[in-house]
Amino acid sequence: MTSSLDVIVIGAGQAGLALGHQLARRRADFLLLEAGPEVGHSWRSRWDSLRLFSPAQYDSLPGLPFPAPAETHPTKDDVADYLAAYAAHFRLPVRLNSPVLRVHRTPDGRFAVTTPTEVLSARQVVVATGPFQTSRTPALAAHMDPHVPQVHSAEYRNPAQLPAGGRVLVVGAANSGLQIAAELADTCSVTVAVGSRPTELPQRIAGRDLFFWLTRSGFFTVPTDSRIARRLRTRGDLVIGTRSRELRRRGMDFRPRLTDVAGRTAVFVDGTSLDVDAVVWATGYRTDYSWLHVPGAVVDGRFRHTAGVAEVPGLYVIGQPWQTSRGSALLGFVGADAATLSVRMAADSAGAERRHALEVAG
Repeated sequence: MTSSLDVIVIGAGQAGLALGHQLARRRADFLLLEAGPEVGHSWRSRWDSLRLFSPAQYDSLPGLPFPAPAETHPTKDDVADYLAAYAAHFRLPVRLNSPVLRVHRTPDGRFAVTTPTEVLSARQVVVATGPFQTSRTPALAAHMDPHVPQVHSAEYRNPAQLPAGGRVLVVGAANSGLQIAAELADTCSVTVAVGSRPTELPQRIAGRDLFFWLTRSGFFTVPTDSRIARRLRTRGDLVIGTRSRELRRRGMDFRPRLTDVAGRTAVFVDGTSLDVDAVVWATGYRTDYSWLHVPGAVVDGRFRHTAGVAEVPGLYVIGQPWQTSRGSALLGFVGADAATLSVRMAADSAGAERRHALEVAG
């Protein structure tokens, strides 16, 4: 072991930084491990025209307002710059280019965290890798003609990646799929394959941004275990700002769920088909905890926790969708979970120290 710490936070995105701020306030000896070459790298790597749905006044982490005028919608680079500035402002200990290769328990009950350059030790570990870990593409993508360009929304940057004037199939009609489809419609003939149809809402209602109404109604603070939260979760994410009916008016084609691919031909559940020149897979992400070698932490690919506290003592998670509420994974709302989790971690640490002292004395 090259270093021994109180806490290691895996991930220095918005969730990890928010928790880091709380840990710094209680003077914990901690380190944030960031796989990327800079803080905010995952935001900066997304498509060029991406903007937040939430206005700037709803995008702050604890202790530092987002530096943009109210009612404006920050770009993805604005967010990346803000996260980097946040880490610098609070002098948070972030180690860059440090992907975690393995985490396991040692005989003394601590955690060993292995990176490409060192093995660290900590009494507590927090997983802050977020919900967008590994892009998910259906197996039928392998049946596509190899001369047809295919990109996942995680790799999409701008329309120049796809053949101008070509027939582009966008698979997925959530926020990413519809935003990318809308952008491509200016240079390509676009068809969207709709697997499930989420609720679509306009960006502004009655002269105010949608986030004003959602925040005022308590939408983002609905507890995960409440009846209304269970209903909201079954409906999936909201699609905000981009409306399919407006895209139809622009001449965009919508088809039902994609069921098969043969060469250049896409086949849909209603039996119709379409020859395409390129495909964008807006088919979401899956979690990847293959590096977490702690028995009981992950079951069926899911991190087992209650409000961020794992069943394994000393192990925690933050920034997961619906961790404690609808806002748990959102930039401007994750701070509440960070504050609560920091208090719980301090109490757990104090309890562990008391037990250890009793064991030594007895």
